[in-house]
Amino acid sequence: MQGIVKPRLCTLPFLAPLISRELCLNNAAAVVVSSIRQYTVVPPTCDPKEKAMLDRMLRVDHAGEYGANRIYAGQMAVLGRSTIRPLIQEMWDQEKKHLAKFNEVLAENRVRPTALLPLWNCAGFALGAASALLGKEGAMACTVAVEESISEHYNSQIRALMEVDPDRYTELLKMIVEFRDDEMEHHDTGLANDAETVPGFWLLKNVIQAGCKAAIYASERV
Repeated sequence: MQGIVKPRLCTLPFLAPLISRELCLNNAAAVVVSSIRQYTVVPPTCDPKEKAMLDRMLRVDHAGEYGANRIYAGQMAVLGRSTIRPLIQEMWDQEKKHLAKFNEVLAENRVRPTALLPLWNCAGFALGAASALLGKEGAMACTVAVEESISEHYNSQIRALMEVDPDRYTELLKMIVEFRDDEMEHHDTGLANDAETVPGFWLLKNVIQAGCKAAIYASERV
């Protein structure tokens, strides 16, 4: 019984260019598919300017959440046995979640944190402790000033991402909006707990917010 003869490319020379082209296209597609990195929040980009913008955003947001954590740590060191402790702890727990998420996003996107973290470690704790020494009202005044600054900064990032491509950055926008809303909730909590009754509230608020703006500027670039 005669065996079945399988056709070979060499017996069909006129098809060889087409088959070769098909193989090349398939290989190229496989390379593209394999090079697509899975992401949770920030999609990859090949645009250097866009990548630099995203790196600055993530770096400064991480620094802000890190500083907020240190502020609440300083407040708890002073007011940890007072009646305001549960409220401060609740806000601090939310800030811990924010920081943990930014730690994850920075690692995923290979973005280095600001080199100023050691400074924000000390400065944040000192600000939190110093404001708490003024009592509950002082701590809440500090919260109002800091959270208002962070919320405004998040709003500026939301506007920037909306201008670039809101559909592309849906997940990042969702995260920033969620965190912004948390910060505004902390701000409102501070106002509801007598922040404005501390002596020199407006001066204290302006001084703290000036420091926040300087910290944001520096953390984006260093």
